[in-house]
Parts: sequence; structure tokens; C-alpha cells
Amino acid sequence: MRKYLEYIKINQQIIDKIATEGAESIEKTAELFSDALINNRKIFLFGTGHSHMLAEELFYRAGGLVKIQPILDPPLMLHISASESTIAERVEGIAESLFEEYGIKENDVIVIISNSGRNGVIVDMALLCKEKGVKTVALTNLEHTYSGESRHKSGKRLCEIADVVLDNFGCVGDACVEVDGVEGKICPTSTVSGALILNAVVAEAVDICAKKGFVPEHFASSNVDGGDEINNKFVEKYKEEIKHL
Repeated sequence: MRKYLEYIKINQQIIDKIATEGAESIEKTAELFSDALINNRKIFLFGTGHSHMLAEELFYRAGGLVKIQPILDPPLMLHISASESTIAERVEGIAESLFEEYGIKENDVIVIISNSGRNGVIVDMALLCKEKGVKTVALTNLEHTYSGESRHKSGKRLCEIADVVLDNFGCVGDACVEVDGVEGKICPTSTVSGALILNAVVAEAVDICAKKGFVPEHFASSNVDGGDEINNKFVEKYKEEIKHL
């Protein structure tokens, strides 16, 4: 089989698992999202390294919910220094300042994204959110998580703290394709599956809201006629409330 087809097949198999084995967790997360939307609470997304891309995935997107708040801390992302972000995500004590800076409150919802679920910042944030009464969802890779020990002083992993666990059904190390003559695997799956899971949650949450008579605000594409007018209205309405708008 051609390697690009192999990669696509692996992702298709993962998607099938998400639709079956992951269905209950998607539905539970959608209930948390819909409850937050109806009751005017915030939905936060937080990830470090490449996982920060999934924190951005639901933010300011065509067809995406307006009331989404990504937590974006440059030292934990990739655009300043990718290698330094790997070091920073293992440091404990950073989560507390981010929690305060973004104004996370009791009964808000946070999705914490980490393939390994073992590093200091991620576990710190999960523990703090649980302590403060924030509804906490983990988007993680359970096979990878349980292949190693936690790097947090508590000894806990993200999945052991969260109220709901969304498994991305990847493999240890994330990369999945083997090529003859090449040492190690290539091509990760966590971004493909993570984006699909998060948007599946949004689809279900909006349907729950609509069935209860509440229509959540959502963005249009800025690249279709009338899109700018729709989106600018939301930006003006929420620019003081939603950081990064």
C-alpha cells in the first residue's frame, strides 16, 4: 500500500473508534458545552506545544462558536522557540498565573489538550480547575498516557483528574507510519483526530441548545459575501470579554 494511503487508512480507523468507543465522552462534553452556552458561562481550551493548535481550532472559525476562549501563552507555543516550549510545558507553577489572567471561574468549562497528559503545566491546570469547581475535560491519548509516568509532583496524569476524558485513540509517540529504511515512525494523528473530536462536540452541543430553544452565536466565513458584517458584529460585542478577539 502506498504510504499516503496507509496514513489515511490509519486515520479512518481512528475516526471509526471515535464514533463508537468515544461517543459517550463526546456526548458528555457536548452537554457541558451546551450548559455553559445557555447559562452564559465560558468555554476555555488550553494546550501546550502542538496541542495549542487545537486550542485555536474552535476559536474565531467559520461555523464556530463565538463564545470560545483559547488560552494562548507564547512561551508554551511554538512560534517563539519550539524547543524552549518543550522545556516550559514541564514547569510547574505557570498554570496559576494563566488561570488568573484569563479569569476562569467556577462552573466554566475547560478542555485541556495534551497527547501525553503527563507534563507539569497541564497537570497543574487540571488540578487547579478541579479545585476551583471548573468543569474539566481532557483531550488526550490514553495509550500514550499510560505508557509512561507522570512528570508532575502529584504523580497524577491529566486523564486521572478530568471530569470527562476524550481519547484521541492514537498510538504511543503519536507518529504512526513505518517506512522501510527509516528509523522510527512518521506522521502523527493527534491533530486530525483532535480537531474532529472538538468539532463533533460543537455540532452536538449546538443541536442540544437548539432543541432547548437556544441558538448559540456562531461565526460565518469572512470570505463569503456578508461574512465580515456578521463577524464584526460579534467582535465588537465581545472584544472586551474574549481575549485575543
